[in-house]
Amino acid sequence: MESFYPKNGRVILHIDANAFFASVEMAENPALKNKPVIISGNPEERKGIVVAANYLCKAKGVYTTMALREALKHVPEAVVIKPNHTVYKEYSKQIFAYLEEISPLIEYASIDEAYLDITACAHLGSPIDIAMKIQQEIVKRLDIPLSIGIAPNKFLAKMASDMKKPLGLTVLRKRDVERVLWNKPVVEAHGIGEKTAAKLHEHGIVTMGDLAKVDVKKVQAIMGVRGVRMRERVNGIDNRPVDPEANTSYKSIGNSTTFPTNIAEPAAIRVKLRALSRSVSARMKQKKAVSRTIQVMIRYDDFKTVTRSQTLHRDIQEEADLFVAAERIFFKHWNGEPVRLLGITAQNAVDKRTQTTQMDLFSFQEEADKLEPLFTAVETLKRKFGDSIIKKGLE
Repeated sequence: MESFYPKNGRVILHIDANAFFASVEMAENPALKNKPVIISGNPEERKGIVVAANYLCKAKGVYTTMALREALKHVPEAVVIKPNHTVYKEYSKQIFAYLEEISPLIEYASIDEAYLDITACAHLGSPIDIAMKIQQEIVKRLDIPLSIGIAPNKFLAKMASDMKKPLGLTVLRKRDVERVLWNKPVVEAHGIGEKTAAKLHEHGIVTMGDLAKVDVKKVQAIMGVRGVRMRERVNGIDNRPVDPEANTSYKSIGNSTTFPTNIAEPAAIRVKLRALSRSVSARMKQKKAVSRTIQVMIRYDDFKTVTRSQTLHRDIQEEADLFVAAERIFFKHWNGEPVRLLGITAQNAVDKRTQTTQMDLFSFQEEADKLEPLFTAVETLKRKFGDSIIKKGLE
């Protein structure tokens, strides 16, 4: 199966639950299966907007955000249902839980879509095998159809999943970008809305191909750095990782690595644990997060996976602290067999800025002495250039 996976690239899935709210209502009430279904906030008074609609409605011109009265002109026989977000969240939770069984590298894009990095999942079959298994299993468990895009990066995977609905499965390779995407309107590129498309049209950029070929300086002048990124993406370039923490600033911040060859030497394992601790610490500092619950994941050669965690008496963020905790957890629970994958996660992380530091009189004075030169310099700058010259990071 390794032949289906690139040696130096990635394999990313974008999973999209089709007409999700309407699909959940039909799964909950099979009598709705062959009827047009609209989800709207005020079905009794027949007013408000369309929150979601199934494909029978969409085929007749109904779309999300359309006024309900207008939608009912298109499909007067539609069954209108008030949204039940508690149920939708439960279905979403079950879908994502299953995806996490496939790969821990999952990024939730919304309640009904996610990115899944399956680069290290060759043991489960080809990318198409994995995608088909996901579709079949979610239909079997929840009766929810999924469309899945398979690609070497997130942008192309998202574009691919949008191409065939419902229950679509599309592979989009970088070499196919010019043939498949460049003739499409630029507004269909994920990340470009109507207003941005209108601005691009003013400069003669109408299709994705136009954007792909436009001079970098020109698109930067029109859209800034975001324009340069979008130009790269319609050329098939998108280096963003699938980030399990992208949607939630904190909660859990972690990293894992699969080794080219299994390792069993304690010294080599310590080297890997330290590298992971360094990576997790850097991400925690970037997010200004701290945690006191550290989890270690161990995967053996037979793919058996063990996760163990420990709650500490204080919040930590530094590499050295993470390493000490992870090392202690690992060697307490390691069975001595060769290790295929290691992971470290800081669980239940919180914003460092919300945590209060306990200080006695002496430590308070010590901290004040450290900050005094900074305060003096700030006051000097303010006197010279005005109060607005420097602001605090949260202002």
